[in-house]
Amino acid sequence: MKVTIHKLFDYLLETTARDPPECFIGFSLARSPRLKEFLPDLDPDLSLDWNGKSFLGLPALRQRVLDQAGLALSPDDVLITAGAAEANYLLFRQLLTSGDEIITEAPGWPQAGVMAKAVGARLVEVPRDEARGWALDPDAVAHAITPKTRMIFLTNPNNPTGRLIPDADLRRLAALADRHGIWLVVDEVYAGLEWASPRPRSIAGLTPFGITTGSVSKALGLQGLRTGWMICQDKRVIRDAMILRENASEIMNVLGEHITELALRPERLLAALHRARTDGVATLDRLEDFVADEPRLAWHRPQAGLIGLARVEGTDGESLARALLQPPYRTFLLPGSAYGLAQHVRIGAGGGPEARLEEGLGRLSALLRSGTI
Repeated sequence: MKVTIHKLFDYLLETTARDPPECFIGFSLARSPRLKEFLPDLDPDLSLDWNGKSFLGLPALRQRVLDQAGLALSPDDVLITAGAAEANYLLFRQLLTSGDEIITEAPGWPQAGVMAKAVGARLVEVPRDEARGWALDPDAVAHAITPKTRMIFLTNPNNPTGRLIPDADLRRLAALADRHGIWLVVDEVYAGLEWASPRPRSIAGLTPFGITTGSVSKALGLQGLRTGWMICQDKRVIRDAMILRENASEIMNVLGEHITELALRPERLLAALHRARTDGVATLDRLEDFVADEPRLAWHRPQAGLIGLARVEGTDGESLARALLQPPYRTFLLPGSAYGLAQHVRIGAGGGPEARLEEGLGRLSALLRSGTI
């Protein structure tokens, strides 16, 4: 199995490694806290040895994962992983083989396409409808199912549009998984940052074929901990993923798990989400005004999460993004080509003051109005 690079990661490597931008429009995670915020609650005598611990992850952390997702399942239905990306990777590797089919959304998280190609599975994309605010049609998903379909992979909130799957549609998708015996994997890394509605129900609680993946990277800004999870009622799925992980990262890091457990304690979690939501709404309001004032841009405001897609008129998204990286602008913007959408760019509300978003927006406006692109 050879894993090839996807466009999003390739663009990041190419454009940020040697000459870092000064401003960023589109950070995808909340402002990151500092280690000192957790130090008072960490035991200085904490052993960093993993002997005697569970290979699934710290039991207290696994319970916190279930609590934040609102799931009345067993901690043994949870495997702690190195972020949601590793959780997804383990599932793709263990549940798909050559000749299988995997249904996913477009646009969506490109990891599904990379891994399908690597294992020899056929990727079947169901387009989201931009005209309807990037809505996903459950009937289109149903029509894409064949006898070779083994998995449906979705993001909720959607990455990169911020669109939420309504509860009725989630239940229809769960019923499809039940009827056909298909694994329904839903990546929920942006859960907790819903702007106008409650957090959707986690798919692991709606069907025995449902698998929820998530992490503390986005809503809590704790990307550097590399701590995520998968949740599944089928103990065989959890065990198989644990076995594969044992041949790679083997076990999780004990310090990261302890910090994550602290971060997910109810009182701390609620405070962190409140800060992220307050900052996110204010920045999204600013982005809404910015897009409205720019005649060459149009978007559907995200229903959740910190990123969205804006359509660009008069040029393609990658040409705009690359021009914006050059002096005097020196500003990073991710082109929609990273998601297979040439006429779009990804803009976002994350990162905090360090992103210098307001300055970056001014530079983007200047480029759009310069007549040079």
